[in-house]
Amino acid sequence: MDGLGWEPELEVPGEVLMFMAGDRLVFSLWDREAFEAEVGEPVIQGDGVPPVSVAHNVASPGQVRAVLDLARDAGAPVNGPLAREWGGYSGCFSDPDGFRWEVAWNPGPIGRRVVPDTEPGDSEES
Repeated sequence: MDGLGWEPELEVPGEVLMFMAGDRLVFSLWDREAFEAEVGEPVIQGDGVPPVSVAHNVASPGQVRAVLDLARDAGAPVNGPLAREWGGYSGCFSDPDGFRWEVAWNPGPIGRRVVPDTEPGDSEES
């Protein structure tokens, strides 16, 4: 990302690179296997534009559950939510066009930069 002047905020070799692309905006580049482990298989596959997932970050695990419940009530297919090995809590839903939306609570430094009122703590208890 030298051309954009971005320095990685987080780098997990073979899994993901995360960059602060703007105020409260994180741009993540995932290895396909790590991506699919996190959000599931892409709905649209094949040649052309690579699959894209949009993440909506919230301040607590309870807010993750609330947003996913709204999506489920609206008829969207929902995966999760789950406590993640990286310490957060997230789940996904698909919109009518098949795009996957992640709803995530990230208690780490990136999460606190994106959502300043992020609650600290254990995702199992919040």
